[in-house]
Amino acid sequence: KVKSQLEEKEGKTFDVFTAVEFKTQVVAGTNFFIKVHVGNDEFVHLRVFRSLPHENKPLSLHSYQSSKTKHDELAFF
Repeated sequence: KVKSQLEEKEGKTFDVFTAVEFKTQVVAGTNFFIKVHVGNDEFVHLRVFRSLPHENKPLSLHSYQSSKTKHDELAFF
């Protein structure tokens, strides 16, 4: 659901977009930290926010880190 948001921020499209790991953090909603394989040996780490159910808002890409590798630790950011 956030692939298009990342593509817009990066100014490119990703043929491969596969989540391989994730962590969650409960705040006033939920932060998801997701490691995504985007092709070759390239990965990005996404921070996606899901608001509380009663707010009825879509998932939003809060921030991301590019140029990651498969072995980079997925940490809160």
